[in-house]
Amino acid sequence: MADAPTTPKQYFEEKIAKKLQDKPDISKAVNSVYEFNITGDNGGVWTVDLTKEPGAVTAGSTGAAKCTVTAATGDFMNIVSGKMNPQMAFMSGKLKIKGDMGLAMKLQKVIG
Repeated sequence: MADAPTTPKQYFEEKIAKKLQDKPDISKAVNSVYEFNITGDNGGVWTVDLTKEPGAVTAGSTGAAKCTVTAATGDFMNIVSGKMNPQMAFMSGKLKIKGDMGLAMKLQKVIG
């Protein structure tokens, strides 16, 4: 198995992109667009478009997101690696979500 991603860029452009290729049903189930705004070292903005099959990951903002997720690099990597509970991160303000809260509930399917 490949090494675990160590940066948000690797996580989105390798792991998430591959997961969407392997499991096109995720796109069908979610059918929306997320934007991830990762702040701090190695941060950036990524769009995860689940309106087509398979979903697509692109660097930057498309302006089409229905749900925007903001987190610092360290917190985001802790959440996706399972070291930090997403609900606790949200409640403590380490994970910020704007937009459709129904989509926020489906986030686990995408990044989990």
